[in-house]
Amino acid sequence: MRLVLLGPPGSGKGTQAAVLAEELGIPAISTGEIVRAQIAAATEAGRQAEVYSSAGELVPDELTVAMLATRLAEADCRGGYLLDGFPRTLGQAERLHDHLAAAGLSLDGVLELVVDEDEVVRRLGARRVQVDGAWVTRDDDRPDTVLRRMQVYRELTAPLSDFYAAAGLLRRVDAHGEVAEVTARLRAALPPAAAPGGSGG
Repeated sequence: MRLVLLGPPGSGKGTQAAVLAEELGIPAISTGEIVRAQIAAATEAGRQAEVYSSAGELVPDELTVAMLATRLAEADCRGGYLLDGFPRTLGQAERLHDHLAAAGLSLDGVLELVVDEDEVVRRLGARRVQVDGAWVTRDDDRPDTVLRRMQVYRELTAPLSDFYAAAGLLRRVDAHGEVAEVTARLRAALPPAAAPGGSGG
């Protein structure tokens, strides 16, 4: 079962991806983690990606998808996977579609976590990280930065909602409330074959 989990910053994608993937018995895959792993391993793709990331630039779609394809070819992905926060752009979505189609595969479903922007600002503003023994707000979680991140999301990632809705793959899920409540809604929104105990693979 091949799934994509979409949602803006602060929607709980990482948390929900981990819970849902464990229930389904498939890996949750984050492209950010893949890029960092490739850079750490000093692979050819990792060296190319580091040129962009060290300059503060986004890794090009083609390179990102190439690294993702390598990860998806690993043994633990044979039964499916859940992509956490990927694709982020229409270009990435189209490349992912082409990659899967070349192997005779396709996505089984796309789940979108829907949350109000005010709630996103509240959640991210409440997040803290520990630095030198003190709990502080990360720079990218400050209100002005969050609003900019949301603007980027609206411009680049939100169009994926219509893209996948047109393909008949999208299911929107209310991301307000406790983690367990949102997990239950996601579970109910899964394609039938993807539900825990289903026949998907």
